[in-house]
Amino acid sequence: MSGVPIAQVEALVLRPPEPDRSDLDGSSETVVVSLTDEEGRVGIGEADAPAEAVRELVLMDDVHALSRGLAGMLAGRDPFELGALHDELYRGTIYHGRRGLGIHALSAVDVALHDLAARQLGRPLYQLLGGARRAAITPYATLYAGPVGERSLAEVVADLAALAQQALAVGFRAVKYEPLYEHLASDRELVASVRELRTAIGPDVTMALDFGYRWHDWRDALRALHRIEDCDVFFAEATLQHDDLAGHAKLAARVETRIGGAEFATTLSECREWLERGGVDVIQADINRCGGLTEIRRIADLAAQHGALCIPHCWKTGITAAAARHYQAATANAPIVEMFHPALFPSRLRAELTGPEPAIVDGTIVLPQEPGLGIELDPAAVERYRVV
Repeated sequence: MSGVPIAQVEALVLRPPEPDRSDLDGSSETVVVSLTDEEGRVGIGEADAPAEAVRELVLMDDVHALSRGLAGMLAGRDPFELGALHDELYRGTIYHGRRGLGIHALSAVDVALHDLAARQLGRPLYQLLGGARRAAITPYATLYAGPVGERSLAEVVADLAALAQQALAVGFRAVKYEPLYEHLASDRELVASVRELRTAIGPDVTMALDFGYRWHDWRDALRALHRIEDCDVFFAEATLQHDDLAGHAKLAARVETRIGGAEFATTLSECREWLERGGVDVIQADINRCGGLTEIRRIADLAAQHGALCIPHCWKTGITAAAARHYQAATANAPIVEMFHPALFPSRLRAELTGPEPAIVDGTIVLPQEPGLGIELDPAAVERYRVV
């Protein structure tokens, strides 16, 4: 079938005033790509990258055949041509950076295209991805206690344990701790804290760990992970430096715990390197960085062929949270999905930009039934935080 053509392309930079520049908050700004069809329906997506730079790439005038603005390539096009448009946008933006900002911009556009096409059909987006592979969505809560600041190690661990109790009260039955202690903890102290944090949630809650690229030597990571194998860690994220594929391969081959990686990776090609050279068990490419829903599905299929999971990184606004829910609904080798929940971390864009927020009941979210992503932008929040 043919869809209603795209009539307007916008790229909005949103940023609350005075962000905390010492924090690791990917939601401190965003760029929202908005596609409006000739009948007034709107599809949205976002990129996890420097917002104003992505906006310029989306809206720029064409320079030559390999350096084009994405907006110009989208005007008048049928949003249902998802694969063909993705390939055309990929070819037309090679000068933007094949593994950088160009792919980030394409990611935002691709999610918006999926949202718009599904809205034109009047169906939830996951049905465009092949339909539900599971009866419900299973999110995990990322628990980040912020920069260490003036706190002691015991205080940071206590704050993480308190966040875990909040997550359980919200309805989560899976969590990912971020024991990012900076200068406060030796590896032995880190191991002791992980045991304490496992005790805080009990044995029946799924637990993952994000080490924030703590180690430079895979042997140091190996010693620490061996000491916490009895803590039943579902996966270990960001153990080594991001581009140390050789180290990841040596580590993954020697531990029982799944090793994750690739949160900053873009494109199927780069994720193939993580699987074949890095030997990771969990690919964590971000939907709003890697090339959008079109590319993350290709990455998930490749991961499945390597016996690996594909559980995307997801720390942005409600747009990315919704896209990740639809992805997980439709993807067999994504048993859980990251959920940055506004009740667990102070982020104005995450809390205010979109709605409604789905309920979590006994660890799951019902499959969405609303068209597209199933969320709407709050016009007041857009006006309040719009920079350009």
